[in-house]
Amino acid sequence: MLEQLDYWHWWILAAALIIFEVFAPGAFFLWLGIAAGAVGGLVYLSPTLSWEYQVLLFSVLSVVSIIIWRKFFRATPGDTDQPALNRRGEQYIGRTFTLQEPIIDGIGKIRVDDSSWKIRGENCAVGTQVEITGTDGTILEFRCKDPAS
Repeated sequence: MLEQLDYWHWWILAAALIIFEVFAPGAFFLWLGIAAGAVGGLVYLSPTLSWEYQVLLFSVLSVVSIIIWRKFFRATPGDTDQPALNRRGEQYIGRTFTLQEPIIDGIGKIRVDDSSWKIRGENCAVGTQVEITGTDGTILEFRCKDPAS
């Protein structure tokens, strides 16, 4: 049976969990690793702490650290100067393009930069200027611009 867990056992576990977080990111194992490191620090300061209390302390610290992470850090994502960075369709909202193909029955295609997008809106003829007004998944929504504007 297990006699005693030393501080270095916990620090090795902490390092392994943090390394595992690097290869399988999700910010879950990071907090378990921090809890293991903290238990290792406490065992370093109090080497007579029994292994049962060490495991109990690790369990409690793991749950507490994950709850704190979820409550404070994950709930408030940081502001960014490019909020639509990974939502490519949203980057096109407000831009105007010229139709190369007619829109028939409200569905068509449009060439945007170096790609082709499916678009949905009112029927429009070839050469009409359209303004992108929104997205629905991978489909761009638009409105035909008045030729006078």
